[in-house]
Formats: sequence, C-alpha cells, structure tokens
Amino acid sequence: MNKRTVGVALLLAGHSLHAQEADTLKEDQFSIHAQTTVISQYKPGFTAKYTGDNSLLTGEETQTSLTATLFAGVRLWKGASVFVNPEIAGGSGLSQAMGVAAATNGETFRIGNAAPKGYLARLFYRQVFALSKTTTYEASDANQLGQHTPDKYVAFTVGKVSVADYFDDNKYSHDPRSQFMSWALMDNGAWDYPANTRGYAPSIILEWVTPQHELRYGFSLVPLVANGPKMNWNISKAHSQSLEYTQRYAIHQRAGAIRLLGFYTTTNMGNYRESIALKPTNPSIESTRHYGNSKFGFALNGEQDITDELGGFFRASWNNGIHETWAFTEIDRSISAGLSLTGTRWKRSNDQVGLAYVTSGLSRPHREYLAAGGKGFMLGDGALNYAWERLAEFYYSAALSKDKIFLTGTYQFLMNPGYNGDRKGPVNVLSVRLHVNI
Repeated sequence: MNKRTVGVALLLAGHSLHAQEADTLKEDQFSIHAQTTVISQYKPGFTAKYTGDNSLLTGEETQTSLTATLFAGVRLWKGASVFVNPEIAGGSGLSQAMGVAAATNGETFRIGNAAPKGYLARLFYRQVFALSKTTTYEASDANQLGQHTPDKYVAFTVGKVSVADYFDDNKYSHDPRSQFMSWALMDNGAWDYPANTRGYAPSIILEWVTPQHELRYGFSLVPLVANGPKMNWNISKAHSQSLEYTQRYAIHQRAGAIRLLGFYTTTNMGNYRESIALKPTNPSIESTRHYGNSKFGFALNGEQDITDELGGFFRASWNNGIHETWAFTEIDRSISAGLSLTGTRWKRSNDQVGLAYVTSGLSRPHREYLAAGGKGFMLGDGALNYAWERLAEFYYSAALSKDKIFLTGTYQFLMNPGYNGDRKGPVNVLSVRLHVNI
C-alpha cells in the first residue's frame, strides 16, 4: 500500500469519525432537570437611632431559605417546545427581606409565612424560526432541550415566565443560586421588572437573535397590588413593556457584550407627592392609587472577558421615581460593577470567586415620602436621613462535583440600609449557600 493510499484512508477514517461525533449530538425529545438551593445567612447586631415597621432589625439574626425546582420540557414539532417548572420555596430573608433595597438574598421573597410551599413557577410555549442554515449545538439544560439552534433566528415565547430570564442577562452576575446574591447585583436595581411576589408573570416575549446583535421585546402582566401574588388582567390599563438591544463584540479576541434596556409600566400606582399633600405626616401611598399612573426607566448592562480566567461586569439604571415601586425593589438609581475569577490558577477550574460593589439611590419624591414617615412594601423606618445605600459582596464558590454540587461562602458589607444615614451600620452579613443541579 503506497503513501497516497494510506493518506486517503486516514482522511476517510477521520471524516467518518467526525460524522459519528456529529450524529451523537441528537435533538432531544424531552428534557428533565432539577435544582435545589439552600442559603443560610447570619447578621450580627448593629446600632441605629431608631427602627420602624419596615426596617432591617438591629438585633443578631439568622435566616435560611430553600428553593427546589423541576425543569421539564418536551419538543412538539420543529422549533416548538413547551416547558413546565413546578417549584417549592420556603424560609425567609433577614428581617423578612425588609429594610434593605439591595436585599441580601436573591432567593427570598417578601412573604410572611416562611413554611415551604409548592406552586407553578413557569409554564410556557416557545417557537423558534430559523433565519440561517448554520447552527450551534446546545446541550440539554434547565428549560433547554439538547438541540442544534440556528445562529440567526426569531423566537416567540408565551406563558408564565420570569422576565429576568430574557432581559438584563449578564454572564458574570445574574444568578443568585451560583453568583452574587444581592438583589441589586443579580439585576439592574432600578428596573422594576414585572413579576408577582415570587418573581413570575404571564408574558409574551419576542426575540431576534444573530451572533452579534439581539433585540427583545416583552409585554407582561403586573400584580393587582404592589408586590402582590395575584396578577391584574385588566390588560389595557395595567401592563409592563420591556425593550432591550444587545451588541456583542470582541476586544483583542476577548468577548464582550453591552445591553441597553428601556421599560414602561402603567397600572393603579400611587403618587409619592400626592400622598404627602393629602397627609403630610405618615402618608399612605395606597390613598393615591389610580389607573393612568406610570413608571419608566432605562438600564445599561455590560460584560467583558479580561483573560481566560477573569471577567468583569457593570450595570447602571434609572427610573423616574414619581410613582411607587410596583414589583421588584425600592431603587430608583443604581450603579454596580464587579469581577469574577475562576480557580484555574490554583487547580480548581470549576471554582469561582467574585467581588462586586453596588450603590443605590432614590428619586426626590420617593425619599421625601419616606422622610415623612411613609412606607413602601420594603422600606419604612418612620423617618429618613437620606444617604445612598452601599453594598459590597465577596463570594467563593467551590465545586464539590463538576457542574452538579457547589458550596459557597459569601460576605456582604452594607452601609446605610434603606438609604438612612441614621441607621448607617455598618451591617455585616455572612452566608453559606449549597446549590445542587440534576
């Protein structure tokens, strides 16, 4: 056998092997995954001049939260799938998630009863229409079927979803189950994103995606009352809209992305200054609620790979702050930035360490309302010596089993909780998080 014949044989064998590998990346008909996350937080006592109904408690405190979620999906036809996510959640945040705008545990909700409770988190239909013949294989994951996804596509999603699954994404800070835990680090703080108490809302999401550009639009229901569990189906008078553009790029072959988000919500919101005019002392925002009031704002979000192991992010957001916060948290201005590093240098490539800082503020009407003794669904010290709230967070996540089990230690340093210089702290929060993927 001559060298040419041997070369052809090797080439054919290599092509055959490549084809066999490609064949193993088959389209899944079903997808079943699950997660559970337990977070325990401890706060030593701190001193404050006074404490209100919605303040962070000054005493020593320990709280634990638990979530468990099933992610089940089925393929219907080409590009179409349905996903359902039953979920169990229990426990509480520190001081029942009161008194801190950049609340310290993104896995907790403002619910009085801490007993574990089951509910339907997500139920949605998704249809993808290919705009290109080239594809990239995506492995099976939570709410993701193993499949070849077109590099260019448009998609339509309808059902009960978490709007934050589609907007304000960031590879370094978006998931409190595996990354930073503060509410103002996992998302843009001034984005009052539409959701019920537990973080979900019936929505329609439209997407146009290419390798460099992404455009998303969302239309969502909002709660009947601020931070309420039930949704308002008076769609013409109560709804929220989100529009986001993403530009992906590379600097010296290091990937990055920048996102610009605009949002608008209208419903029967209360007006801060009208509430003060009606009752100058201890005003009530509920007394001025009526349809036609609205909130709008903007958010900027960037991520950048710096080295193979190190990356950074930043966020900045603003809303008009004339009417009350309706769904997320009482923040009207927010700026955050941070770094994330893998453990490759110390031979722990699946470990991750993160350091971030966020500072948050209020609109003038919002701060005047709190200073007069008013209360929102998160804040209300009875008085207010206004100061920007500041939080720094550090975490180390150790992979106990690759892609399956992670144990994380977190430290948060908080100043001026609830924007109150009379309660400036500092407040120290220590957390342990166990996260399991199946």
